[in-house]
Amino acid sequence: MAEIERETMEYDVVIVGAGPAGLSAAIRLKQLDPDCNVVVLEKGSEVGAHILSGAVLDPCGLDALDPRLERQRRAAQHAGDRGQFLHAGRGGQAAHAQLRPCRR
Repeated sequence: MAEIERETMEYDVVIVGAGPAGLSAAIRLKQLDPDCNVVVLEKGSEVGAHILSGAVLDPCGLDALDPRLERQRRAAQHAGDRGQFLHAGRGGQAAHAQLRPCRR
């Protein structure tokens, strides 16, 4: 049986999961040592593809790592966002709560 030739790549650090913890770890490692060879593996087709928990994440920690992230997030917000949680039930949509702004 012929051996299969496989491509290999060398990394100093391999991070599994491109969620908030994985991305934060990768960013911080590169800040501490720019020469460190870091790779982030994500099973989804893109970052955030498997965020199904519905949890609210305060992005202030990520913003502290890289201020460009906050500017990008603000640019991506759409004009229709009023900070309300809507519940779709049998009677239609009903606003349940006003969301608080991020803590600074």
